[in-house]
Amino acid sequence: MSFLILVRHGQSTWNLEKKFTGWVDVDLTEKGILEAKKAGFLLKNKNIKIDFYYTSLQLRANNTLKIIQQELDDKKNFTKAWQLNERHYGALTGLNKIEMSKKIGEDKIYEFRRSWDLRPDPLKKESPFHPLNIDTYKQIPRELLPDTESLKDTYERVINFFEEHVKENLKKNNVLISAHGNSIRALCKNLFNLDNKQISNLEIPTGNPMLIEFRENFAIAKCEYLDKERAKDLLVF
Repeated sequence: MSFLILVRHGQSTWNLEKKFTGWVDVDLTEKGILEAKKAGFLLKNKNIKIDFYYTSLQLRANNTLKIIQQELDDKKNFTKAWQLNERHYGALTGLNKIEMSKKIGEDKIYEFRRSWDLRPDPLKKESPFHPLNIDTYKQIPRELLPDTESLKDTYERVINFFEEHVKENLKKNNVLISAHGNSIRALCKNLFNLDNKQISNLEIPTGNPMLIEFRENFAIAKCEYLDKERAKDLLVF
């Protein structure tokens, strides 16, 4: 048996403000820090030795992982990969979800957020929110920096990275990935063979570890959220 633990970062400052965040590199709120600490506590109680850690380039996921490692008293190095970044929301980046729902309608906002292959309009390259203008992404080749993404685009980069760098380690080791709502949704679509309608309904809570147990043939034996109280109404496959 081996375990894959998927953790969406704790609440971020733009989660709190209900903004489309995407590739903007915001940090955790106080609540987000507490969520990360609780995630670490829940994992510690499971007494699972984690062999490999992965995270995105983004501060909110990095700091969630660091807090979890502090709770586990584990000082292993971890791998950062831009391919695990959140989906890029294009021209929606920085806009308030509630205000935009009133402006263009809840159905349209839901479609932008949850459809499989719909991209928002591209973000202008001169925007301070564009990855070109954020120091975090200076090492990524310019041609790989997106102006906008669909969930399908996010899925392709996440799964390519997972297949090339993570999956082999899962054969005999336990792996934790600290990432984002849409990068984790992409992983779930792949691992659980979800169709486009199922993935549109899948909610990923902040700071609640999803523990996936694999058999030797990479078949999934069990999947559970560790914070049961916060997972009562969530779809788990």
